[in-house]
Amino acid sequence: MRKFKLAFTQSVIFCLLLGCSPLKPTSAGEIAQPTDNSTQKPVVTPTEKPTRTSTPTTTPIPVTPTVTLLLGTPETGIGSTRLSEKDGMALLYVPAGPFQMGSDKSSKNVYPLHTIYLDAFWIDQTEITNAMYAKCVTDGACLAPKEVNSHNRLNYFTDERYAEYPVLFVPWNEASAYCRWAGRELPTEAQWEKAARGTDGRLYPWGDQAPSKELLNFDTPLGDTKKVGVYPAGASPYGALDMAGNAREWVADWYEEEYYLTSPEKNPTGPQYGYERVIRGGSWGDDMSQIRTFVRRGLSPIEVSNALSFRCALVEE
Repeated sequence: MRKFKLAFTQSVIFCLLLGCSPLKPTSAGEIAQPTDNSTQKPVVTPTEKPTRTSTPTTTPIPVTPTVTLLLGTPETGIGSTRLSEKDGMALLYVPAGPFQMGSDKSSKNVYPLHTIYLDAFWIDQTEITNAMYAKCVTDGACLAPKEVNSHNRLNYFTDERYAEYPVLFVPWNEASAYCRWAGRELPTEAQWEKAARGTDGRLYPWGDQAPSKELLNFDTPLGDTKKVGVYPAGASPYGALDMAGNAREWVADWYEEEYYLTSPEKNPTGPQYGYERVIRGGSWGDDMSQIRTFVRRGLSPIEVSNALSFRCALVEE
């Protein structure tokens, strides 16, 4: 036994002098294998933090079309949309270029039919809703509507059942204040008409087809507003909804009956002053003669109505 221990000790010393690796202990029936550290791959933990990218703080709302682009990107064109982080409104792109405004076959205040050139802009897809406007009131940037009820509904502005219906009883100054709060502005009269009419001179947002109950909410004297965007078949060439029927809309311009006779040919903004502001579009109570794309009216900016709302626009920079 002493001879065995001596021999084992000598073999270990001899192995160490030659630089061989010690053997691992093995279990019964297992052959010990030498450890080769040269073949082991080290685990590398990166010390550099990955680059952080900013993430939108709001969840995008699906709209049609669903292309969401930043303002001014090269891909921007008809069908492009963007979402407002302030109020969740979908904005539709209207490209720069000329269009036919007014009419030679209607009342004096829309004469003559004339060509206007507009820079590119974005238009709200629908009228501003009760829910959107309520956010502005909560933020202290807008005053509450002058009346809470609509034509047939109690608590129209405050009842959650009507949250997605167009806000009513808002005077011009408050409509303008809302658009500024949302980072936009009221559309000019020319912007509104191009967004509703396109470049082919159509009578209605959807074309020249006669109005019907499948295309818009109109001609119901005993009726009321409906939820925004429920008439996709009545969309304008750029996808704007409810630009005929449901509720009339404030625009930015002062009203002048014969303004078209002296209107500039590029980016008109209306007279410098006046007593009334322009309102556009028809309402739930208007007949077919009042919902055409070129029809315009004037109304005192302090007036409100159960058939008057608004939408906003954003000018391309």
